[in-house]
Amino acid sequence: MDLACSQRELEQLLADVVFTKSLGFTINSIEDGQCSISVPFQEAFERPGGIVSGQVFVAAVDVAMWLAIKTKLGLADSSVTTELKTNFLGAARKEGFCCTAKILKLGRRLIYGVVECVDSSGRLLTHSTVTYIRGEK
Repeated sequence: MDLACSQRELEQLLADVVFTKSLGFTINSIEDGQCSISVPFQEAFERPGGIVSGQVFVAAVDVAMWLAIKTKLGLADSSVTTELKTNFLGAARKEGFCCTAKILKLGRRLIYGVVECVDSSGRLLTHSTVTYIRGEK
């Protein structure tokens, strides 16, 4: 199946959009309704004690799902997050991580998905459920 946009187009989107540019996210892979991104460690992401802040995970989860949706609906799609629930299952300490988003259901109005973030050894750090509402056509 052809994707609605290419990995190169999504990489350019990450580089151009203000809220993603400073986070340093990179795309590992895309498939139909899926996207995997890498989140590099930055000292600015640290909480006291050296663990990566939860807000970084939530941002990564949201961006990974946003890009997964673009693979189905294209770059011009204006869908936005309506609900995001993240369970924190492990800590990242002074290390980057990977988030993989997968669309479970692409409805007429709502899009449901799951996102998991793992460390470099594959240890599960977060599990999230995400709902987007589709933009106006």
